[in-house]
Amino acid sequence: MPKQIHEIKDFLLTARRKDARSVKIKRSKEVVKFKVRCSKYLYTLCVFDPEKADKLKQSLPPGKYQHLSLLLL
Repeated sequence: MPKQIHEIKDFLLTARRKDARSVKIKRSKEVVKFKVRCSKYLYTLCVFDPEKADKLKQSLPPGKYQHLSLLLL
């Protein structure tokens, strides 16, 4: 069951949780989506600013993220 997170700080706390298995990054032309898989839910954060997305990518815990580039038209 997916859930959306609206705050970057909440997403970082979720990504650092004990049950967080992986973080996937999906890029399109307008938005960068960060998806963290936890034991019960898949949490999604949508970032519309590419500079904020790059800073957030650097703030993720090491070894948990995968990068997926998608061009959605």
